[in-house]
Amino acid sequence: MTTVCLIRHGETNWNAEGRLQGSTDIPLNEVGYQQAKETADYFEGSEWDLIVCSPLQRAKQTAEAINERLNLPLIEMEDIRERGFGDAEGLTIEERLAKYPDRNYPNKEETDVFQKRIMGALRTISENYPDKKVLFVAHGGVIHEILSILSNEAEEIKNTKLINACISNIEFHDNIWEIKDFNQVAHLTHYNDRGRV
Repeated sequence: MTTVCLIRHGETNWNAEGRLQGSTDIPLNEVGYQQAKETADYFEGSEWDLIVCSPLQRAKQTAEAINERLNLPLIEMEDIRERGFGDAEGLTIEERLAKYPDRNYPNKEETDVFQKRIMGALRTISENYPDKKVLFVAHGGVIHEILSILSNEAEEIKNTKLINACISNIEFHDNIWEIKDFNQVAHLTHYNDRGRV
């Protein structure tokens, strides 16, 4: 059985401001570094085999903070970078709705291309690291899409806003991915998106 722990990166200034990041490479802010540290505290002393992370710095910084405690092989995977949202990146939700009320953002990565990319990455992990325990540090859009696909678009998951630095767990056995839990935040002392402050 392959076990994968999906970890969303810590907060950035654009997260705090409600700006769409997508493929724009924004670093963690002070809160994000604290969330990454608390996530590292949570995993300290636990047994994992490797970390895979998005090449975008907010995910890399979160993964590196965790790995200070675990000292595991850390592999960047281009295919788990966040979805590109084209001309809408950097805009707040109000700005996006005003400029693109149909949410059809010019130059965005198409849904089918995005899904193929991230599910291909998950398949690579199951094939290359069978029976391993993998920490997967990526983005809200990537993790939400994976969970939605694996749950057959379950409403509970589709309607959940993933918190920065949240943890979700999936397992692969008998050629099937199973969701164990999602959006776990008990390790965080503060977070946004209608959560603790």
